Amino acid sequence: MSSEAQDDHVFKALAHPRRRQMLDALKEGPKTTGSLCEAFADMDRCTVMQHLKVLETAGLVVARREGRERWNHLDALPIKRIHDRWISEYAGHAVSILDRLKADMEE
Repeated sequence: MSSEAQDDHVFKALAHPRRRQMLDALKEGPKTTGSLCEAFADMDRCTVMQHLKVLETAGLVVARREGRERWNHLDALPIKRIHDRWISEYAGHAVSILDRLKADMEE
């Protein structure tokens, strides 16, 4: 899969507030699918699994089976890639514009 296509999956995954909440929950450490279902009790298990599938497709979640349990681990590298490609580049541009504005105002 191309880098651009992978970025599209990451943006799609991050677009939904519930998936962002799931990622926030996984920042604390790996969680079983059952514990995620308990944490998001307002959604049925099937819906939680669908959200996890989108996160897995984006590479944001890695699932590992241990016996009967499925452990979900956060992989933040795709978010870092988005940051490096998009956010840092545009943030640097914004800072340079502000620097020029400051210099113009001081003259």
